[in-house]
Amino acid sequence: MNGIHLICLGVKDLAAARKFYKAIGFVEPNTERADEIVFFNNAGTKLELFPYTELLKDIGLDPAANPQPTTFNGVTHAYNTKSVAEADQVFAQALANGATAVKPLVWGDWGGYSGYFKDPDGYYWEVAYADSWQFDQNDMLVIK
Repeated sequence: MNGIHLICLGVKDLAAARKFYKAIGFVEPNTERADEIVFFNNAGTKLELFPYTELLKDIGLDPAANPQPTTFNGVTHAYNTKSVAEADQVFAQALANGATAVKPLVWGDWGGYSGYFKDPDGYYWEVAYADSWQFDQNDMLVIK
């Protein structure tokens, strides 16, 4: 196994989460079942939105014993940009559409520019840029 084909976020309000992700630029190829499940195309993966309680049922977990986390759960998602301007634009677009800034975009001691926001369901996203990064023909970040 060497791939991630879907990243699923269990969300409280599917319509609100769908609206947020569309507003920040995610592309939805098919809206046929958008009231039940949402998929967004990305370079290399798809982002899936699914009601949290339905995700628990699908996994076989008891909703009463597994409330949706309200604190950091140790997982982040990242969007790596090709310029400082793109990082600024993506971060501002997220905030303008309901995200909450967690850490503003700043230059870090690692040589890059990054910050974090939380989406309306509390999922953490990093927006980052480094002038040393390269992207392949599929627009995927090259890690050496």
